[in-house]
Parts: sequence; C-alpha cells; structure tokens
Amino acid sequence: MKNINGKKHPVFKILISLFIDFFKVGLFTFGGGYAMIAMITHICVEKRKWISHDDMMNVAVIAESTPGPMALNCATFVGYRQAGFIGSLIATIAMVIPSFVIICFIAFFCEQFLEIQWIANAFKGIKIAVGILILDAGITMIKKMHKKPFPLSIMSCSFSVMLLSYIFAWHLSSVMLLLISAFIALIFFTSKKKKSNANTTEKEENR
Repeated sequence: MKNINGKKHPVFKILISLFIDFFKVGLFTFGGGYAMIAMITHICVEKRKWISHDDMMNVAVIAESTPGPMALNCATFVGYRQAGFIGSLIATIAMVIPSFVIICFIAFFCEQFLEIQWIANAFKGIKIAVGILILDAGITMIKKMHKKPFPLSIMSCSFSVMLLSYIFAWHLSSVMLLLISAFIALIFFTSKKKKSNANTTEKEENR
C-alpha cells in the first residue's frame, strides 16, 4: 500500500491507523459532515498524507452528491484508497461506532439527558464551535480551489443563490444546486474541448 508520497506501509499498520483516526473523528466531532471535513482534512491530508488537497476536494463533492452521510462517504473513500475493500470497511465502521453508541445511550435516557443543565449549556457552546468548523472547512476548500474565471464564477453564483434563498426563505435544495452546477460545468468543458479539437484540426489542415 502507498500514500501520495509513494512510500510503502504494511497493510496491518494502515488498518490500525485507519481505525484509530476515523474513530477519533467520529468521537470528537459534532455537527455532521461539513463540521467533520476540517478534521478529516487535517488527518488525511496534512498529517498522514494519505490523499492530496485536490483529492479531498473531489471526495467532498462526490460524497455530497452520493447517498449517505458526507463524512462517512469520505472515510469509505480514504479507506479504500489505502487498503482496498477491507480498508473502506474498517474506516467506515470506525466512524460509525462512536455515533452509534452515543445515540443509543441518549435514546435510552433522552428526557433525563436533555434536562441536565450543564449538558444543555455545553451544547450551546458546541453549536458555536460547529459553525466555526464548517466555516474553516469552507475557507480551506476555497483557498485550495483553482483560481480560474469559471470555478470562481460558479462559486460566486452558488453563494449568491444560497444567500438569497436564506434571506427570502426560498425552498432550494442543495442537491439541486449541485446538479445545476455540474450541468453547467459539463456544457462549458464539453464546448471548450470541441472548440480546442476544432482548432487543432484546422491547424493540421492548414499545414
């Protein structure tokens, strides 16, 4: 097995690392997929160097567009990239176990749990931290995004549409926005490729 630096690692060591790291992600992050992206990026890209920043951005887009929780899909992808099917299984299970255990515990003691004042106060702080984590993930992805006119235009238009939808209480699906952006990008790059091929053919005919 190799990471993005091309170094070989024993499979068992990789599986242990996948389990421990994604168990920590599942245990210590709150707020769903976007809040987890910052921690996944730190572990998988910056610390372990399992994938590149470009890979992480592509994974985030694919994970958001496919069924299932975003962070869980990211864990499955990284696990598969490092150790095949068994790696994806280990990473996925490690991510699920903490949430499953905590939710089961809360389900048994839900009313008593919510009535505890210090827990209610703690969750108020957690909500603020989750917002900061999501903002951090967004800023990191924007920094790593290719600064070209078309990606910047898509980002600006998407941000504007989402902002207007919140201001005017429009019922706009984020999935629909992703599909529209993908459709526009498909048309743009297909047209660009056809134009490039046509120019190449024209130059060859003029020789």
